[in-house]
Amino acid sequence: MRKRTFRGGIHPFEGKELSREQKTVMLPADGEMVFPLSQSIGAPSKPVVAKGDHVLRGQLIAEPGGFVSSAIHSSVSGTVKAIEPRTLATGGKCMSIVIENDGKEEEAEFHPASPESLTKQEILQRIRDGGVVGMGGAGFPTAVKLAPKNPEKIDAVIVNGAECEPYLTSDFRRMMEDGEDLVKGLQVILKLFDNAKGYFAIEDNKPEAIAHMRELTRDLDRIEVVPLRTKYPQGGERTIIKAVTGRELNSKMLPADVGAIVDNVDTVYSIKRAVLDGMPLMERIITVTGDGVKEPKNLRVHLGSSYASALKAAGGAVGSPEKYISGGPMMGFAMYSLDVPLVKGSSCLLVFAKDPVSRLTESSCINCCRCSQGCPERLLPARLADFSERGDLAAFEKLHGLECVECGSCSWSCPAKRPLTQLIKSARRRLLAEKKKAAMQAKAQAAGKAGR
Repeated sequence: MRKRTFRGGIHPFEGKELSREQKTVMLPADGEMVFPLSQSIGAPSKPVVAKGDHVLRGQLIAEPGGFVSSAIHSSVSGTVKAIEPRTLATGGKCMSIVIENDGKEEEAEFHPASPESLTKQEILQRIRDGGVVGMGGAGFPTAVKLAPKNPEKIDAVIVNGAECEPYLTSDFRRMMEDGEDLVKGLQVILKLFDNAKGYFAIEDNKPEAIAHMRELTRDLDRIEVVPLRTKYPQGGERTIIKAVTGRELNSKMLPADVGAIVDNVDTVYSIKRAVLDGMPLMERIITVTGDGVKEPKNLRVHLGSSYASALKAAGGAVGSPEKYISGGPMMGFAMYSLDVPLVKGSSCLLVFAKDPVSRLTESSCINCCRCSQGCPERLLPARLADFSERGDLAAFEKLHGLECVECGSCSWSCPAKRPLTQLIKSARRRLLAEKKKAAMQAKAQAAGKAGR
């Protein structure tokens, strides 16, 4: 069968062999657990507990702070120790609920349900109540994503099993170990969209997962397994929609605008747990890997645990690693401390014995166009980076700089070792900030005129 893909892309070293055959093991929760109140796009969550309160595993500890926000639940039983700012993996600080784990694993009462007994609105409410967000990194509240303006126009629900980032294997293990739950989760989503077909989109470097999911769905007319050509960033939202449906979208569009919904593998698993089992999002699988880890593996972690505890469960570090990354090497970010919490969007702890990037020497652009050849959005990254360095945001926008998805393909491709992605990302942030400021000023002026 033809393997679907998109134009552009690159082929970085995969590194998946380090952990892909390691079955997922549970990381016991221990000691202090930290739950940041910002674990999704949108408004921070609002605490519904106070210092000194006793909480149960699965109990709501923070409610959504707005329409685009998410609920947060305790992954352990214990006592609320504090509600205070704590450091995140990004290096910033966020107000967080700190719970001292009592080790008793006392659970709140959960209420399972059958899909046949639930209306569409009840399904969405269970997803919202369960605190489910996009767990591929974006962190968008899933209940909002699954409630587009015109649900009858959605005809493709794509489960993103590409896992195109090098080194990551948590989604692969989820498909191999919890495939039945993934099918049930997709069936729950399909109940929301009467005209949609479901697709498990999986890169062909995971033949076992493709075969396994095909076996589980062989008698289901509304679900198809789609093999994708292994290529980065095949798992990007725009690229996977292009590969599966042939449709294209830009920065001003949502997937729903082209009749598609895309959800990560772990998100679909969490949907099944929230809707059918009545269990909120409390755990996820993360990959702990790299040449700086003694025993690379996949861990099922309690949210709120620390990156340090995950590294310890993988046998600890080899020597003194020079680089720790949260996420994959392409779109993840470097960390200066592991004493920070694992949250809903945490997918990987990547540990490198050496940091070759810090030793790179940048040189002048040689106009080879390799950056544009690999760009999935068909941009001219070298020129966009030039405009960023000059502060020429008008030229940057004219050359479609806002269409960049910040995948890192251009920086990886550049023989001159220019930090193209970082320069483009900086210009995008400045341009979007200017547009937001201009929009707010226009709104204020309009309100002033109306009040005269």
